[in-house]
Order: sequence, then structure tokens, then C-alpha cells
Amino acid sequence: MPAISARHGGTMMLFEMEEFASFAKGTQRYIRRSLDVGLQRRDAVARWARSDAEAQSIRSQYAAYRPLDEMRDLIGSGAGAESTGTLLAALVPLTTFDLAQGKLNGFADYRFLYERLIGAGVRPWLPSVFCAAVSLPQVEPKQRGRYLESVVEAAACDRWSAREPAFLPEWVEKVDVTIWA
Repeated sequence: MPAISARHGGTMMLFEMEEFASFAKGTQRYIRRSLDVGLQRRDAVARWARSDAEAQSIRSQYAAYRPLDEMRDLIGSGAGAESTGTLLAALVPLTTFDLAQGKLNGFADYRFLYERLIGAGVRPWLPSVFCAAVSLPQVEPKQRGRYLESVVEAAACDRWSAREPAFLPEWVEKVDVTIWA
């Protein structure tokens, strides 16, 4: 029986990798950078900053992502209706920050990132939080319509899986192909 579940897990990871590969290159970069910041995998400024402006943006992201541990704890504890306000009060500004960066092109990109930042338990919250954040003035009006169109009916009405994401994209060093020639 373990071989079947391992095979299923491998299949799911391939689906997640394929989904990530379908995102724009800038989106992929932002997701990897965000995971470095949110999961505290490494010094994101040293790894990702190509300019002073980008270094400042990453520092701002560290500050914006501070409540992530609290959100993970709330969701992990199976918090009920009494925690809704607390969770929304933390998730909406965080989502607004990420959308205002202009690197996430729609709900699929956002969902992919937040499932990894917070965990599978956040899935039921994502459509409503995304729509709330998109409606705020920090999101450019031209982007607002595109973002709202990206929340398909399935995202708002499907049952949500409790399966944790299997694929966490990371920085990949460029390889000099002349070495292999």
C-alpha cells in the first residue's frame, strides 16, 4: 500500500511543478523569493535583490510577513468562527501587500503561494481574502478587473483538499552549459 500513496504523492508533486512552470517567469521569481522570506529559508535580500529598490521591497516584505506564524497557528488549531476576524485582519493586508507588488497575475498564482506560505488549511479562506484585498485602493484599478476575473467559480465553490503542498520551488543556480559540451 505505501507504494501507491508514494506514487500518488509523486504524481501530485508533478502536477504542482507543472502548475508552477505555467506561471510567468517574474511570478515564479516572486513566489520563490516570497517563500524564502515567509519560510525563513535564507537571506532573501542577499539572494534576490538586484537593486536598492528591490532590497527595500524585500525588507518591506519581511515586515509584512511577520504575522505568518500567528496565521499558521490559528489555521492549524482549527480555529472556528470566533477567530474569523483575527484571521481576516491578518490575511487581507498581507494579500494586499503581495498583490500591490504586481508580480502575481491572478488567483492561481496567489493560491499557489499562500498554500505554501501558510499550509493547506488556508485554502477555504483564499477566495474571500483575495476578493477583499483586490477591492482595496492599494491594488491598481486596471489590475482589479483582471484579478476578479481570475477567481473562477471552481475556486469559490469547490471542496478544499487538506493535502499539504508537495512542491516548494527554490532558487536554482544557473549552469554553464559550455561545461557539458
